[in-house]
Amino acid sequence: MLHLQSSKHETENKTGHCTKVVRSANMENLRSGYLFPEISLREYEHSQKYPNAKIIKLGIGDTTEPIPDCITSAMAKQATALSTVEGYSGYGDEQGSKALRKRIAEMLYGNMGIKGEEVFVSDGAQCDISRLQMLLGPNVTVAVQDPSFPAYIDSSVIFGRAGDLQGQNGKYERIVYMKCTPDNDFFPDLSITPRTDIIFFCSPNNPTGTAASAAQLRRLVDFATANGSIIVFDSSYAAYISDGSPTSIYQIPGAKQVAIEISSFSKFAGFTGVRLGWTVVPEELSYSNGFPIIKDYDRIVCTCFNGASNIVQAGGLACLSAEGLQAISRVVKSYQENAKILTEAFRGLGMEVYGGQNAPYLWVHFPGSSSWEIFAEIMEKTHIVTIPGRGFGPGGEAYIRVSSFGHRETILEASQRLTNLRTLNIN
Repeated sequence: MLHLQSSKHETENKTGHCTKVVRSANMENLRSGYLFPEISLREYEHSQKYPNAKIIKLGIGDTTEPIPDCITSAMAKQATALSTVEGYSGYGDEQGSKALRKRIAEMLYGNMGIKGEEVFVSDGAQCDISRLQMLLGPNVTVAVQDPSFPAYIDSSVIFGRAGDLQGQNGKYERIVYMKCTPDNDFFPDLSITPRTDIIFFCSPNNPTGTAASAAQLRRLVDFATANGSIIVFDSSYAAYISDGSPTSIYQIPGAKQVAIEISSFSKFAGFTGVRLGWTVVPEELSYSNGFPIIKDYDRIVCTCFNGASNIVQAGGLACLSAEGLQAISRVVKSYQENAKILTEAFRGLGMEVYGGQNAPYLWVHFPGSSSWEIFAEIMEKTHIVTIPGRGFGPGGEAYIRVSSFGHRETILEASQRLTNLRTLNIN
């Protein structure tokens, strides 16, 4: 609805008053729309076509289980304290409360040598992606996994690094796309990957749901070291790792000299609407002239951000308490069990399914098919919303991403609908 209203408003503006401000060429260079609002629009159109259908949302990766009471109670206590003289607080440190920064360093990076002063608390990983883009300037070169989370590419376009969109293959001319498929175990062939300044790398990966092994990350760190590159490592789904794969790039020796790590409370603590994340910038990481990058990032944060809500940060501290971690692990386990149920349903249709073990996403392959057509047929026949893999880049064609975020009864119903489907008429 919002998309339709926005389009109508833009049309009206074309015939009404216009300013003399020229639209940014970078904005004009973006693809027609960001993936997830487009999915919401198509879901809305489907609901209008089938008003009585019970739509099951396994597309946009939004958590569904309630936040554990021990965490919400901490936030409620902090909120109530604001109504007292003793408990009131105004602006906090832009970098986050010292207590939370220290807790993140100790609980999540305890044996990796990360200090609280290197942790910057934020309002979420996606916001930090753009802050890092601002930090790195307009002239750096960028590589991304293909397929990859759209924000890495779209923010690169907005900051003028991508070049023109190539219609024939759907790629931007100045972005290096590192192919990640079952053929290479979803890890790029670095022997044929050209050098870039920045390498965006997500593990466990969104959308494929696969996690890089220690040996693979060793190769990535060595590659960045040899090329003088910076890895921006997204570990937002690390809590879902169940096979012993690394949960942080800093488990690899030497990574602090070449990597920044972003992460989030959204998907492991149910904070998608609460908004809390963090970025680690090691003191050892420097520019070519030896200047510490952490100093510039601190300046970016202080200039562009007034700090995460003190109420939410109280929740973050509670998440990382012994009680909080135990409660969160039960929720994560529930989503992991959902993934197993959905995996069995798709395999029952004869589909090859990747992911699901180390991430809340399944990457389902429909060889030779259009991912948007697969998405449309599944929604038409089952009223289940997924995500077409093409929305994550050219490498996502012939795949769909399926989220395991959902209540158990909803997941079981989705599984039954898929089981009853039997065939999909996709060529």
